[in-house]
Amino acid sequence: MSIPCEIAVKCILPVVRAMTAKELVTKHHLKQVEAAKLLGISQPAISLYGSKIRGTAIDLENESDVKNLIEKLAVSLANGGFSHKDFVLMFCEICRTIRAKGLMCKLHKEFDPSIEIEKCGLCAIISDDRCVKQKS
Repeated sequence: MSIPCEIAVKCILPVVRAMTAKELVTKHHLKQVEAAKLLGISQPAISLYGSKIRGTAIDLENESDVKNLIEKLAVSLANGGFSHKDFVLMFCEICRTIRAKGLMCKLHKEFDPSIEIEKCGLCAIISDDRCVKQKS
């Protein structure tokens, strides 16, 4: 039995990193090494994301709210002065948005065929701001 966070780490995190790296390199004109440093990953990882060898588990390019959050993350990183805590919180917000929209369900089903995605609804509950605030 797998939990949503496992799927997020395996599939969603690389996609968000890839999209953020693309923003940093193309819109903010950073070198791959600079983008890698800001994201806390290696330059070769940035290259793999750019070549679409890594970070392709799900296409989020047409998800405007997710894309807006990633653009906001890239701007904050590129402008500096972004604390580690803010970085983590923004990544979590992106992940919660993806989950709340049900975008991760099919991936979860691939990893765990026993999941009944039509009946599950777990990600919507986990992503509910009230739930997050109660756990904090």
